Order: sequence, then C-alpha cells, then structure tokens
Amino acid sequence: MDTGQIVSGVGHAVLILWALFGNVLNSDPIPFEVTQVSAVSEEQFEAAMAGQSAPQAEAEVISPPAPEAPTDTPDLSSAVDAAPEQPAPDTAETPVPDAAPEEVQTAPPADAEVSTDAPVLAPPEEQDMAALVPEESPRPQERPAERVAPEPVAPPEPDTAIDEVEREEVTPDETAETQAPEEEATAPEEAATEIVTEAEETAPSRSVRPKARPNRPAPPEETPVEETQTAEPETPAPAPTDESDIAAALAAAGAGETEEPQETAQETAAPLGNAGRLTAGQEDALRIAVSNCWNVGSLSSDALNTTVVVAMQMTEDAKPVNGSIRLVSSTGGSEGAARQAFEAARRAIIRCGARGFDLPADKFATWQSIEMTFNPEKMRIK
Repeated sequence: MDTGQIVSGVGHAVLILWALFGNVLNSDPIPFEVTQVSAVSEEQFEAAMAGQSAPQAEAEVISPPAPEAPTDTPDLSSAVDAAPEQPAPDTAETPVPDAAPEEVQTAPPADAEVSTDAPVLAPPEEQDMAALVPEESPRPQERPAERVAPEPVAPPEPDTAIDEVEREEVTPDETAETQAPEEEATAPEEAATEIVTEAEETAPSRSVRPKARPNRPAPPEETPVEETQTAEPETPAPAPTDESDIAAALAAAGAGETEEPQETAQETAAPLGNAGRLTAGQEDALRIAVSNCWNVGSLSSDALNTTVVVAMQMTEDAKPVNGSIRLVSSTGGSEGAARQAFEAARRAIIRCGARGFDLPADKFATWQSIEMTFNPEKMRIK
C-alpha cells in the first residue's frame, strides 16, 4: 500500500466515527428564562402605582386622665410651736500649766585660731597651647563696593538714576503759579573708602599663642677692677699755615657778596607764587570731584598696587581737553597694569569734567596744565 491509500483510509475512518459518536461529545445547552414585557403609557403606569399604594393610618392620641385632688388635708392650727430644748454646754476643766524648763548652762566656745598670712599659691606651669582669637569684624564694617571714593556713599534706590550730583524728584504742581521744570531724582553711585584685596580676604582669623620667654640667666658678679690713671699725651695744635688763612678769608668774602642777592630774589618771587597757586580747599574740591568718578572695582590686583601720574590741559571753562590726557609715569606694577590704571583715571577725568570743574577763573594760568597722581590709597594733585 502506498502512502496515499493509507491517508485516505484514515480520513474516511475518522469521518465515519465522528458521524456515529459526534453527538455524544456535545454538551447540553444552558437553560435561560424568558419574560414577556408589554409597553404601557405614562398615565397607565401612574394609575397602576396609585392603586398599589397602601392607605395611611391615622395616629390616635390618647390623653391621660386628670389627677384627682387629695381628700385628706393636714390640720393647720394657729398655735405657736414650742422652742426646742438646747442642751447645756459642758464645762471643760482648765489645763494645768506645765513646769518651766530648766536652763542648761553651756560652755562658751573656744576662740578659733585665725592666721592672717595669705596662703601662697604655686604659679601654674606654663604650657604651649593654641589660643583661639574670636572672629570679630572691624567696626564699622564697610559694604563691598566697586567704586572707591574719599567718603562712603550709600547705595541709591533701585529706580534712581546714577549721576554725580544728588537731586530730588520735582513734579509739576497744578496749584502753583509758576511751574518748576520737571526733574528726575538722581543719586551718586555706591562707593566705599577702601577695597578688600585678596590678601585681606585670605588672612587667617586665628593666631597661635606665642611661647613664653625663657628665664634670663643671672648676670655674673662683677669683680671690682682697680682704675689706674694714665697720663694722656697732649696733642699739639696744628700750626697755622698761610694757605688755610687765605682760603677762609676768600670763603667769608664770597658768602657776604652772595647773601644779599638771594634774599632779594626770594622776596620778589614769593608774592607771585602765593597769588597764583590754588588753595588747599580748591585742590581738595578738585580731587574729590575726580575721585567720585574714579571706578577701580574692575581693576586687577596688580593694577590696584600701581600708582600713575596723569597730565592734562584745561580750557577756560574748567573742562579737560580729552586729547591732552596722557600718562606721565607709573610705579609699583607692570606695563599692562599701568595701562589699565591709566585708562580708569582717564575715564574718571572725562566723565566728571564734562560739566566743568569748580576752579577760580582768575587763576587760569595756574590750573591750565594739571598733573594728578592716581593712587588707590591717596590721590594727589600737582
């Protein structure tokens, strides 16, 4: 038999078996209930519900019977009641006083021995130990600011414009006869008198207690030495020479001739120098005006240690000529630090000199050419 016949025979056998016993393997159907429903209108539904509602029973209230009045009344007579009998107080026996206690004689205490000598305390042994220094801030502690000025300036309000001069806000008044021009409130920029350098920020806040000094050894006893007087040889006086006498005479004659012209020159030059020179107050006013615009907050540590001398020419209206501002000399730093410090000084002169400095017009010949020394510690004017 070949494979096709085997497969065909097996297939027909399975089909015959399934036809014979197929219903045995089927399960019974699940029973289910069927209910008949009919559609009714809203009026029919309300009528059916009204017929099914039970009648409400009325509650019966039973009132309690009235109480009967008592027939037996007490006999109230007008006779006065008898006073109750009060028992007599018991007479207490007086107590017998106790006998006085006998006085006990005590011996006086013996005098205590008191020593007037103060106790001698042994000095404590000195030990090397580290002493903690309290961290205290200098008073008053200045606020950190990017600008340095001779006098500290408080920070302005957030909405206030920055300017060299402090002004109050002026608003137009409708009731006033003459209207003042409206001005905005201005205030100078925040400034401090010094800048905290990196060396001050990293300074130690604690120090070690110094060691105690060792005891000095006792000086040795000096043995008395007998003093012996020796005769000092007499130094002979230098013999006068003719050449020394002549030189002294010539020097005295020359001094006498030149003394009078020097005195007259000083007397004639003094009035001119005092009349044309600026006073100390005028120099301070110019120095403060420039320092208010001198901002050193952006300078490096090397530039802060650099001193620069700046020269400039002034116009008759006390304004600096921007093209004439030049660096004369610098000390204390590198070339790059000197250039950075000079640019900060140049900006300060141009910014504060835009409106002109307060200088006397009659001394224009004196302040026409000015040299200023810009030093973070102290500014000088020459």
